[in-house]
Amino acid sequence: MAELKTKATGASVEDFLNTVEPEEKQRDSFTLLKMFQEATGEKAVMWGPSIVGFGRYHYKSERSRQEGDWLLTGFSPRKQNLTLYVLDESDEYQELLGQLGTHRTAKSCLYIKRLADVDQTVLIELIRRSFAHAKSTFT
Repeated sequence: MAELKTKATGASVEDFLNTVEPEEKQRDSFTLLKMFQEATGEKAVMWGPSIVGFGRYHYKSERSRQEGDWLLTGFSPRKQNLTLYVLDESDEYQELLGQLGTHRTAKSCLYIKRLADVDQTVLIELIRRSFAHAKSTFT
């Protein structure tokens, strides 16, 4: 059975975010850190070398014997986009996405180029709802 590669680490979130380039993406990443902390009430934890996670749950796959811990929500400042790990398929969530601004989605990821492209009030509500949904579903 393959072991999950991405795990919570003891690495410093701030040290990681200080390495993010360009400068605008670094500033956006620190803003996201504050937004996620406010929305979740959780302490930020590094997952692998590049994901900032909030909360955790233990899962067991129904299709395989794989199990492990995973973050409830989080983000990663990737080269092309700020990737937010948010998940909720409710109509209310979809309505909020319609009010967000310029973004893309795929599965449980929300992709934005920069925070200036989105309504940050709507974004924090998306994070808040996603976290509550994940927490009630998985824990």
